[in-house]
Amino acid sequence: MSILDKKTSGDLVKLMIFILVTSLATGVLVVLIGNFTFESTRTYKAQFSDATGVVKGDDIRIAGVKVGSVKDVRIVDRERAEVTFGVARSSVVTKSSTATIRYRNLVGQRYIALTQGVGDLDRLPEDATIPMDRTKPALDLTVLFNGFKPLFAALSPADINKLSAEVISVFQGEGGTLTSLLQSTASLTNTLADRDKVIGEVIDNLNAVLATLAGRDKQLNELITDFQRLMSGLVQDRGAILGSLDSVSALADETSSLVIGIRPSLVRDVKGLRKVAANLNQGRGEIDRALQVLPIKLNKIGRTAIYGSFFNFYLCQFQGNVKVGNALTVPIKYDTSTFSKDARCELG
Repeated sequence: MSILDKKTSGDLVKLMIFILVTSLATGVLVVLIGNFTFESTRTYKAQFSDATGVVKGDDIRIAGVKVGSVKDVRIVDRERAEVTFGVARSSVVTKSSTATIRYRNLVGQRYIALTQGVGDLDRLPEDATIPMDRTKPALDLTVLFNGFKPLFAALSPADINKLSAEVISVFQGEGGTLTSLLQSTASLTNTLADRDKVIGEVIDNLNAVLATLAGRDKQLNELITDFQRLMSGLVQDRGAILGSLDSVSALADETSSLVIGIRPSLVRDVKGLRKVAANLNQGRGEIDRALQVLPIKLNKIGRTAIYGSFFNFYLCQFQGNVKVGNALTVPIKYDTSTFSKDARCELG
C-alpha cells in the first residue's frame, strides 16, 4: 500500500510539473504572437479629418512595432475625429511626431503609425493632443481603385488581388517595394499585349468611323445646325403645340363618343362590304370583261348622242325569261333578223 502511494505521488508531481511548464510555454507564445505588453502606458490624443475604420483595440505602431493600442474614438466639434490611445512609457513620442492611419490588411483593419517629424524633439506631455496638421487619414481606396478600373477589367481576380495588395503596401509606405509593383504592372502590360490584335482592330474601326465623320463634317455641321433650328422652333412654338394637344385630346373624346353611337350600324356596313367584296371576287372575270368592253360601248353611245340631247335606239335583239309562279319559266326572245335584215343591226 505504501509502495502504491509513493508511485501515485510521483506521477502526480510529474503531471503537475508538465502542466505548469506547458501553461508557461503557452502563455509566452500567446504574448509573443499577440505582441502583448504589460508595461505601463502614457495616454495621448490625435485629431483626424477622417478616422473611418479605426476602432478600440487597434494597434499603435512605431517603426512597425506595436507600442500601444487605441482606447477610444469620438467626434469633436462635428467635423473632427479624436482618437485616444496609449503608448508604452519606454517609447518616445515627441512634440513633432506625426500620426498616420494605415491599412493593416485588405480586410480593412487599420492601425496608427507614429513617426518622428522635423522639429522639436522633446517628449510630448501625457494627455497632449496631436493636431490635425500633423495627422493623415487612411488612403481612400475607393478613389485609388476607381483610377485602376479600366486596368482591372483586363485582369483575372487573382491578379487583381495581388496588384491591390502591393499598391496598398507601396502607397502606405510599408512592406512591399516599388519593384514588385512594377513587376505586377509589367505582367499586366503583357496580358494587354496578348490582346493587342483585338485592341488594334478596335482602334482601326474607330479610325474608320472618325475618318468617315471627318469626310462628312460639312453634312454633320448642317445636320447639327438644322437640328438646333428645329429645336429652337419647337421651343418657340411650344405654346401652340401644347394648345393643339389639348384640342387633339378633345377631338379624340368627341370621335370616341361618335364611334360609340354608330358602332352597330358601322358593324353592319362592314359586314355588308365584306359580302359585296366576296361577290365581286367571285365575278371578277365578268367584271374584267365588262371593264374592257366599256370604252367601246361608251364610244358608240357617244356617237349616238352627238345629234342632240337625246338618244335614238333601234331594237335589234332582245332575250329574257319570264317567271310564272314558282316552277314555270317562259323564255322570251326577239330578233329582227328573223323577219328581215337591217343594216343598223349589222353595224351593231
